[in-house]
Amino acid sequence: MSNSEHTPPKKDVESPANDNTTPAAETGTGFGVAPITRRWRREDMLKRGSLALRGLALLFSLLAFIIMASNKHGDWKDFDKYEEYRYLLAIAILSTFYTAGQVLRHVQELSTGKQMLEKRTSAMVDFFGDQIVAYLLVSSASSAVPLTNRMREGADNIFTDSSAAAISMGFFAFITLALSALISGYKLSTQSYI
Repeated sequence: MSNSEHTPPKKDVESPANDNTTPAAETGTGFGVAPITRRWRREDMLKRGSLALRGLALLFSLLAFIIMASNKHGDWKDFDKYEEYRYLLAIAILSTFYTAGQVLRHVQELSTGKQMLEKRTSAMVDFFGDQIVAYLLVSSASSAVPLTNRMREGADNIFTDSSAAAISMGFFAFITLALSALISGYKLSTQSYI
């Protein structure tokens, strides 16, 4: 015989403290200290995540700009002889300036705690700016891909390799700005318009 056969089954006993739990207390949507600190942590994480994504977009845009601008190897191997590459360079420059401005603004806001723009205006600028620059980046990179593929069929050399590297950096910048646009869209959707 074992002890488990002789022990009576345990009953679940509810304590009086559990009777007052509400769905708001369980989900963290109430008026207590814990929900407020969770919201502050979430907002802080979103700010830092947005800054990190924009920093990566700045790095990738800058690399695309530098790689394409230095892609001059004489004769037909100059990027400025092809409008697709000039377009990629122009958008990389635009993206570099946009993301640098956004990174500087977010670093200033995080370090001082003061907003440069009104919160709603800042969310709209972030969202629409990220969307526009991301679409321009993917447009410029995808316009240069067919040209690079045609050139690689004839000759695979340093010019086509540099072009492919600049295109890759443009795509990476697009991906990071698209993710940043998701965060900006979330921030925009949580704004009060009253």
